[in-house]
Amino acid sequence: MPLEACEKRAARVSSTALVRYRCNDYSVPTAYGFRDVVVKGFVDEVVILCAGEQIARHRRAYGTGTFVFEPLHYLALIETKPNALDQAAPLKDWDLPEAFQHLRHLLEARMGNRGKREFIQVLRLMEAIPKEVVTYAVTDAIRLGAIGFDAVKQIALARIERRPARLDLPAYPHLPRTDVRMTTAADYAVLVPGRVA
Repeated sequence: MPLEACEKRAARVSSTALVRYRCNDYSVPTAYGFRDVVVKGFVDEVVILCAGEQIARHRRAYGTGTFVFEPLHYLALIETKPNALDQAAPLKDWDLPEAFQHLRHLLEARMGNRGKREFIQVLRLMEAIPKEVVTYAVTDAIRLGAIGFDAVKQIALARIERRPARLDLPAYPHLPRTDVRMTTAADYAVLVPGRVA
C-alpha cells in the first residue's frame, strides 16, 4: 500500500455532524453523530473515515473558524423537519440550478407542506445519483407536467439505464388528456389534391 502524504488525526463527530480539524469544521452525514472518526489532512483536501470507510471528502480550508458543509449530509435530518429547509445553514449557499426552485414552487403550490417533503426527497436523489442526472430529470418532469418525486426518480433512473422513462400517467391527474380516435377512410381524403372531406 503506498504511503499517503497526509496527517492523520483521531476525532469525534459533534451533535451537529461536524468534525474539527486544525481549527475548522467539516460536515459528515448526520447518521454519524457522536461517532469516532479518523481525519486525513491532505494539502488540498480533508478526508474523514469512520470504521475504515470514507464518509466525507472536502476541499481543505486554511482559515480559522471556517465551516465547510456538504448540503447532502443534512438532507436526511431535514426530511424529518421539512420546515427547517429554509433556515438550515448548510443549505444556505447551495448553488442549485433554477429548475429545482421551480419544481419546489410547483410542488408546494400543489401539495402544501407535503410538497416541501417531496422536494427534499428529490434533493436526496443526489445522494446516490449524479447532480447532472437529477437536474435533467427535474427539468424533464417540469416539461412533462409530471410534478412529483416519483416522476423525477423514474426519469433519472431511466436516464442512467439509457431507456425511456415509463411514467404511470394516471398518477398525475393534472396532465392534459389526449383524445385519440379511430381513423376512417374519409380522413385520408384531405391528402388528395382538389378533394374536400
